[in-house]
Amino acid sequence: MAYSSSDNEYTMLALEMLEADQNDEGDSSNVRLTRRYIRRDHHEAHDHLIRDYFVERPKYSEVEFKLRFRMRRHVFNRIMEGILNFSANRLPKYFEWFHVRTDCRGELGISTHLKITMGLHQLAYGYAPDALDEYLQMSECVARESLQNFCKCITVLYSNDYMREPTREDMEHLYEVREEKHDFPGMLGSIDCMHWVWGKCPVAWQGQFKRGDHSHPTIMLEAVASYNWIWHAYFGVVGSKNDINVLNTSPLFESMLNDNFQDIPYVINGVEYKRGYYLADRIYPQWASFVKAYSSVADPKSKYFSRKQSKAGKDVERTFGILQGRWHILQQPARAYSLKAIQRIIYACIIMHNMIVEDNGFNISENNWVYEPVQNMQTTWYDRCEAYKARTKELHDREVHERF
Repeated sequence: MAYSSSDNEYTMLALEMLEADQNDEGDSSNVRLTRRYIRRDHHEAHDHLIRDYFVERPKYSEVEFKLRFRMRRHVFNRIMEGILNFSANRLPKYFEWFHVRTDCRGELGISTHLKITMGLHQLAYGYAPDALDEYLQMSECVARESLQNFCKCITVLYSNDYMREPTREDMEHLYEVREEKHDFPGMLGSIDCMHWVWGKCPVAWQGQFKRGDHSHPTIMLEAVASYNWIWHAYFGVVGSKNDINVLNTSPLFESMLNDNFQDIPYVINGVEYKRGYYLADRIYPQWASFVKAYSSVADPKSKYFSRKQSKAGKDVERTFGILQGRWHILQQPARAYSLKAIQRIIYACIIMHNMIVEDNGFNISENNWVYEPVQNMQTTWYDRCEAYKARTKELHDREVHERF
């Protein structure tokens, strides 16, 4: 095979570059390692953290603890005890991961305080996984596991208490509070959607997760909030959809349509209604469960109603602002590649948000509740279908919406 002059020049240049690399490396024939072992002192980091926050007289007071951990110390201890005391026939790996174990050398591993603190700080500040390596002495891999396992434990432990449907006592209290504060009898809360940018969205999926008013792929969250407490959260809908598309797939009215919802009547202007309603934006449909502001106002009554409705309906928007301000990870593009991992993160943030609201004394009701679903008396498939159609008709009743 014949070689051209350009091939000879390329060969000579490659040899010169190889010789220069060998000279830079001291003519070493060893293979360059892509990873380097770093000996981290976990015991020193644990002692440092305990002295700073968890001893009888810590270096930083309760005020600094609440600012940096987003919660008070006893709430942190409650979460840690719940994780360590969780019992099951077969303990899940994400719970077992927080227990202190010994390695093959017989040395204790990373403490529970360090792992939970790493997960909380990533949620609170939006840190990269290796940003706290100097203080907490954790590698990037362990930091990622801390975040994911912490969010799994939070959702398993507290979702039944802090992401539940309101009970009868809750709804009666909501009627009373909302009427006293906003002059809206029968109001259960306000509903709206929020977008979270997905920075690691796969290229093949970006078309369905992106729409014209957002330059990046997003995932949508539908929430119902009342007095900063989030009653309903539905996350995972692609960002190309609007609020109506999210509502059509949301389980918000699932219990009511399945005849497992308690009717709590209330009276407006002498007319009795069976179920409460939500304040919504104008994009939502004209259903009996939504109260919207007028699209065009002319008389003083309409202006007054629209002003009051807009003021009361901002509860959920303020709650979104508090949620993002408390957990800065929601302000930054999501780094996870898996949609389920992102769901666990945002549900854990919502659960801990409700825990903090409860600890601050602004919860709607106490948590010593017992959920008692309404017994469905229909025994045949035909009766259940008829009941489902009747309740769907009641939910979509436009006359009741106009009457409101």
